[in-house]
Amino acid sequence: MASLDPELDKDGPVLDKDGVRLTVDDAIATVTLTNPAKRNVQSPALWRALAEAGRTLPGSVRVVVLRAEGKSFSAGLDRQMFTPEGIAGEPTFIDLARSSDGELDAAIAGFQEAFTWWRRNDLVSIAAVQGHAIGAGFQLALACDLRVVADDVQFAMRETGLGLVPDLTGTYPLVSLVGYARALEICVTGRFVLADEAVTTGLANISVPREELDGTVRDLASALLAADRQAVIETKALLRGAQERTYEEQRAAERAAQSRRLRDLAGTGD
Repeated sequence: MASLDPELDKDGPVLDKDGVRLTVDDAIATVTLTNPAKRNVQSPALWRALAEAGRTLPGSVRVVVLRAEGKSFSAGLDRQMFTPEGIAGEPTFIDLARSSDGELDAAIAGFQEAFTWWRRNDLVSIAAVQGHAIGAGFQLALACDLRVVADDVQFAMRETGLGLVPDLTGTYPLVSLVGYARALEICVTGRFVLADEAVTTGLANISVPREELDGTVRDLASALLAADRQAVIETKALLRGAQERTYEEQRAAERAAQSRRLRDLAGTGD
């Protein structure tokens, strides 16, 4: 079983740049946010590194664990992005606002790439979340399939307080998990969602004491790896598509998926 501590992985990191470290141990990859001094704030450079981590994963990986060093998972956007000076080498928000519609859309789509690959059907992703997960940090946790949280977790969507909207793919899973009314209230008020509410509403699968977070994630990863890989892929595809299908369409999708599995198991597949 792979360690969730990148320092203990014998082969060293596959990627280590811009506040992101990726380590791979056979079927488990661990993506770690590595800027605890700034509470793992997010920037375009970090988003590019996260997207690169997704592209770098070898085919052996079945489970991806997202974790963060320090007391906070991620405090959201680096506030330097809001200053006239911005972040060296990056466009400021003012620069983005002055760009054409097409350029602005392409820039945001590029940022979103850091948040999209976690739900690939061939992977199961687990966010291990402690402390603050604010704005972009909340959305990064929402990008994963599963969330295991420490009992000190504090989720919040603070974009509207900055005059912005959540645009890093978080609105879809948030509504899917807690429903429209609660999602609207969480986003517009910017209030904290604590561990008990996160579990009750489905935002988190389980809450544990902070010192048990890594061990709980290890146990969950082991349970996921015990299942047949192709069955997991087919099941994830069925579940992800269920909301877009009618009941009859979902029945048909189940039949088609099971037929593929039976033929594969019998050795009669195409």
